Amino acid sequence: MQKIVIDKDFDIRLDVFLSNELKITRSAVKNLIDEKKIFVNAKNVKAGYKIQNGDVVIVEDIQRHELSATPQKIALDIVYEDDDLLVINKPQGMVVHPAAGNYDGTLVNALTYHIKNLSTVNGNFRPGIVHRLDKDTAGLLIVAKNNKAHIELSNQIQTKECKRHYMAVLEGNLKEDSGEIVTNIARSKKDRKKMAVCNENEGKIAITKFNVVERLKGYTLVHFELKTGRTHQIRVHSKYLGHPVAGDKVYGFKNKEKSLAGQLLFAYKICFTMPTTKKYMEVEVPLPEYFVNFVNKHR
Repeated sequence: MQKIVIDKDFDIRLDVFLSNELKITRSAVKNLIDEKKIFVNAKNVKAGYKIQNGDVVIVEDIQRHELSATPQKIALDIVYEDDDLLVINKPQGMVVHPAAGNYDGTLVNALTYHIKNLSTVNGNFRPGIVHRLDKDTAGLLIVAKNNKAHIELSNQIQTKECKRHYMAVLEGNLKEDSGEIVTNIARSKKDRKKMAVCNENEGKIAITKFNVVERLKGYTLVHFELKTGRTHQIRVHSKYLGHPVAGDKVYGFKNKEKSLAGQLLFAYKICFTMPTTKKYMEVEVPLPEYFVNFVNKHR
């Protein structure tokens, strides 16, 4: 256990302070707070808590796996590769980078084994990671090999120049053929491990476009395009529509699709501009077998 007594005035958030103090990322700090391993004055507070003079911060014993990722010989499905980047087809069930509770078997563990040079913009435990996919969401993501490419690709995501396309199977018959979902999304007040649609003065704006591809028996096959990149955005917006993603064990209907290993959400296409050549690039892969089999079964 580590005890930190604040002996001067700070105008700083708890997660920022501990990130500097413990030499881990803010997201790692947040994970530890969610796991009730960090307390301020014997209370479990939020990551945004502003620390004050006299506060006593307790951090339970934690392993420092976050500092670096151990290379592991794990197969990678590399769809495209050049001197600047890779496009990886991540399988369902794989965590993107090490964090509290997931230190091994991640995409980063595999990347550090197979790839010699990766960008360091996000530190040693997230080398090359430009954007992420949820553990049980499969599909394409970009990995940067150098910092220049990483910054350029990150900017494209921020400016919406990089476009990410998904296919999903939703529960039930979606009424609309197409539309755009515009809400704010924030951490759920009922369950801090979940995200939720919130009021306009809370959270961050989230925009998702959707088009019905095919209506199935009891389900709807839908194409999604992200206009923003909030945590669990498509899953939260699908629930907001009243039609959660099939197999989603967090946001889906209870006692539904227990046979599925995870949600039927797949990042099948990504479009961006090459960092060095400035050539427009589209990378697309077919839907995985388990996804196709489910769709065929319910046609």
